[in-house]
Amino acid sequence: MSQSNFDLVVIGSGPGGYVAAIRASQLGMKTAIIERENLGGICLNWGCIPTKALLRSAEMYQQMKHAKKFGLSTGEIGFDLDAIVKRSRNVSKKLTGGVCFLMNKNKITVIEGEAKLTGAGSIEVTSKDGSGVKPVNGKHIIIATGARARTFPGLEPDGQKIWTYREALVPDIMPKSLLVVGSGAIGIEFASFYNALGADVTVVEVMDRVMPVEDEEISKLARKAFEKQGMTIHTNAKVSDLKAGNADVSATITLGDGESSKQQFERVILAVGIAANTENLGLEESGVKVENGAVLIDEFCATSAPNIYAIGDVAGAPALAHKASHEAILCVEKIAGQADVHPLDRNNIPGCTYCTPQVASVGLTEKAALDAGYELKVGRFPYQANGKAIALGETDGMIKTIFDAKTGEMLGAHMIGTEATELIQGYTIGKTLETTEAELMHTIFPHPTLSEMMHESVLEAYERAIHI
Repeated sequence: MSQSNFDLVVIGSGPGGYVAAIRASQLGMKTAIIERENLGGICLNWGCIPTKALLRSAEMYQQMKHAKKFGLSTGEIGFDLDAIVKRSRNVSKKLTGGVCFLMNKNKITVIEGEAKLTGAGSIEVTSKDGSGVKPVNGKHIIIATGARARTFPGLEPDGQKIWTYREALVPDIMPKSLLVVGSGAIGIEFASFYNALGADVTVVEVMDRVMPVEDEEISKLARKAFEKQGMTIHTNAKVSDLKAGNADVSATITLGDGESSKQQFERVILAVGIAANTENLGLEESGVKVENGAVLIDEFCATSAPNIYAIGDVAGAPALAHKASHEAILCVEKIAGQADVHPLDRNNIPGCTYCTPQVASVGLTEKAALDAGYELKVGRFPYQANGKAIALGETDGMIKTIFDAKTGEMLGAHMIGTEATELIQGYTIGKTLETTEAELMHTIFPHPTLSEMMHESVLEAYERAIHI
């Protein structure tokens, strides 16, 4: 085969695309990956990774401000915004360099440019500078083009005072006042970062509660924590008429009762969702169906067109890097003809939000379980009753577990508090293994750890908790 003919061509190099390419190479496929911007996609360059670097700086800043509580002495506490941003960009650069290394290690051909499907197994790649077009052929093609920030009429970013996540990652100033539109994971993480570093943060959410995809009880605890930290939270509310002036942005905020007011903010972050990158790919001409803004796929990520697949954000919610990576593996293994490939169980996808306090969950919320007709046993255990949490000085939070009262199946788990995003994997493994309360009760959790709360929450569901 010539250099432009491949067993698999992957369009997009985010956590879905580059994982698909690596797994394909491991299985002996001649593989190419096409990227129009940066290896690693949004996650490594403008999403998951750099935001966590920013949040770590904010977390350490807050911890330093409370050093006296731990018997420590410090001088004057301050921060250098440019240095914080520089560290975040360097973290991102290191990881994208790692993806480049992995491409070379696995002998994956990296093609820079914009891809467009032009027929069965055929792709045209336009170079970044638009100077030329290169034909690329693949027996199989995986679309992993991700998504971008969604905008609405009247809520358009200008890149200067009205930001999307991209501008929020590289701020020109630390705003004295900040409006965050939307309280999903992206919005509330940025709200936490800027609030921790001293901005007067207002969050407006159109739904009836913050973090609306989370369990209602967890959502209420999160709002209480955010307001305690000084944030202003408006739910059942909307923002309209954003107008950037010389010094600030004017925003009309309408509350649930219909009352409207104009307020001024130095900066605004729009976090009103994402839109899949389906444009200019030649999908319609290639017979790939798009439904509700996302590529339509089956349980093994196959589209309506033969030998064309889609994974990650472009294939629909949830827009999570680990979901994209998992789809990448199962999709490639199915293409390779492996017999033991299992479809993705969306109930086993954990969700993590790295705000302060952290929020993490897997499976059904209590309301969703009740709506599905289950009779429930629900356990709760507070951080304030855990020895490790007390030693850490992190006693705000709760772990909640939900079981089918008839069978003992764990239906869902939800938590809020320090390191919740690290703890949730234990319950995720449990769900994957189809565990019941019995296995969790019989598991020995190490002491002293935060994970003991996971055990106690299960025990509490069955009226057997020890430490409350």
